[in-house]
Amino acid sequence: MGKEKLATMTVEQVAQVLGIGRALAYRLAATGHIGPVPVLRIGRRLLIPRRALERVLNGNVIVSEDDNDV
Repeated sequence: MGKEKLATMTVEQVAQVLGIGRALAYRLAATGHIGPVPVLRIGRRLLIPRRALERVLNGNVIVSEDDNDV
């Protein structure tokens, strides 16, 4: 598939980027969100939209205290 970035990331990849454990990342993903970032369920796979995660990490999303799961 070359060097282009995929549109989604796995839970393991997101855990590594966020510096959290795999188990915590899966617990959060099971709720449907990792912090304010939505988690997509495709069959049995849990995938996180790369652009949504990047927006949060770049500070382009306002997170209320109620939404701050991480």
